[in-house]
Amino acid sequence: MVIITLALVFYSIGVWSERIAGLLKPWHLIFFITGLICDTWGTGLIMEMAGGLSFDLHGISGLLAIILMFIHALWAALVLMRNDENALHNFHKFSLLVWLIWLFPYFSPMVLGSFR
Repeated sequence: MVIITLALVFYSIGVWSERIAGLLKPWHLIFFITGLICDTWGTGLIMEMAGGLSFDLHGISGLLAIILMFIHALWAALVLMRNDENALHNFHKFSLLVWLIWLFPYFSPMVLGSFR
């Protein structure tokens, strides 16, 4: 859980600092990637303890979130390499969407677990 929470911290710093700055910068990408690494690592550990991927709402949304985080980081790298001013200034819209989707599998065990 600590590693997954580190993913939340790193990813949130990257997403919100980019949004506040209004411009995608290389150091934002470093936080996106660090968040992705922590989330993938933590998810792998949790899957190992649980005996594999659970094909329920949490498991599927978690897998989708990791895939979106990967696409997000890849797209950020491409935008930075192309140095397109318009894309650099508008990238935060996609970042916020991916972050919001990522929050569901982060918080769903706490919320859904409280109804059991």
